[in-house]
Amino acid sequence: MCPVLKVSVSGYYYRLKHPVSLRASKQEDLLAHIDRIYRKSKCRYGSPRIAMELNIQGIRASRPRAARLMRKAHIRSIVRKKYRVQTTDSRHLYPIAENLLQRDFSAVSLGEKWVSDLTYIQTNEGWLYLTKIMDLADRKVIGWALSDTMEASTTTVPAWQMAIRNRPVRASLIFHSDRGIQYACTDFREQFKGMPAIQSMSRKGNCWDNAVSESFFKTMKTEMVYHI
Repeated sequence: MCPVLKVSVSGYYYRLKHPVSLRASKQEDLLAHIDRIYRKSKCRYGSPRIAMELNIQGIRASRPRAARLMRKAHIRSIVRKKYRVQTTDSRHLYPIAENLLQRDFSAVSLGEKWVSDLTYIQTNEGWLYLTKIMDLADRKVIGWALSDTMEASTTTVPAWQMAIRNRPVRASLIFHSDRGIQYACTDFREQFKGMPAIQSMSRKGNCWDNAVSESFFKTMKTEMVYHI
């Protein structure tokens, strides 16, 4: 049989005693860890995050190696890109605040810098709009509002009111957002009366000036909303 199959007799008997090579055994063990992390992430993690989690757990594995095993096992992140709907309308005559944040997203204490943004979520019943306010000190979302319209009364105003209930403004606060009408309108600016808070706005068409908010929504939507 060995000459017909073109294998050596010693190799045949070695295979009988060692059905799985040490390398293959290690790969199967690593793949089991990868699959566990992948399922724990609800199928969201790709090779970069899985490799990072493996190393955190003390399992040495490079990103290319993790990616190679994932391709072989047909393991792939469910995250995919989604087209963007414009939610910022800066074509208005309301005052525009100076950019006080200047892309400095660090904060020493709570209530020092808040950032806010508004995004859309597509549902079977139409568009749903989500407004959120985040404290840069601990990156916690302290206020939010869901609505089916983009009016300030249903977006930025209730989100602000929730934020100050959860984390009252007691010291000087910089509140940063884009220059959309929901943040520049009179109804929203009146919320700042009597408070040690001042508005800051991004430059026109510059998403990097509010990068933390943009990044939060991108991660939330790709990992929690658009899976198919």
